[in-house]
Amino acid sequence: MLTIVGIGPGKKEGMTIEAYQALESCDCIVGYTVYADLVRDLFPAKEYYTTPMTQEKERCRWAVGQAAQGRSVAIVCSGDSGVYGMAGLVYELLGNSGDEIRIVPGVTAALSGAAVLGAPLTHDFAVVSLSDRLTPWEQIERRLCAAAMGDFVICLYNPASRERPEHLRRACDVLLRSGYVEKDRLCGVVRNIGRDGQESRLMTLEELREYPADMFTTVYVGSSRTKKIGGRMVTPRGYRI
Repeated sequence: MLTIVGIGPGKKEGMTIEAYQALESCDCIVGYTVYADLVRDLFPAKEYYTTPMTQEKERCRWAVGQAAQGRSVAIVCSGDSGVYGMAGLVYELLGNSGDEIRIVPGVTAALSGAAVLGAPLTHDFAVVSLSDRLTPWEQIERRLCAAAMGDFVICLYNPASRERPEHLRRACDVLLRSGYVEKDRLCGVVRNIGRDGQESRLMTLEELREYPADMFTTVYVGSSRTKKIGGRMVTPRGYRI
């Protein structure tokens, strides 16, 4: 049996009961090294198979092979198993023989980070990854412009890394050039969501251009209706009060 498990932010408190039970009952836990380490203390007796970043296909193929031998294997994904997770890749590898896959959802960073900031996603929102490792930057720019034109709250994943430290600044410039987002638009960031060292901050889009984000940062660009209430980032849905 092959199970793709979204573990949420990583601590036990952020997992669903279904996710915890899936890891508790499996023979082997497979994942990106950082994500596997998040659950290692909870399940120290399990067998682990990990690979570094960019080796997603290798670890998924290994998991598929082990499951084909009758073992119960769980592939762990930070956040949700299908939102930038491994569920889609496993289905692609298995093709029409993917009936035996079990998908266990988890709390994706957009939602767990929003809870830290307040309620920025109460109305319509878009999620865009700034990683151009698998998506051309030109396409990312088009998606940012479309989300800005639609006046969505925009949640940005993978805003920066050692190899692409300027991507968040470039994204902010795209939004400013679109003509739909002003420089004082309310924005928020959360780093290490649900983990040790969690930190958050509200700022303007102009200030966001200079923020030293990394791969563990989730960014929120408010819509034209997003505002600060009691020090929190809130997007009203339109209820009469």
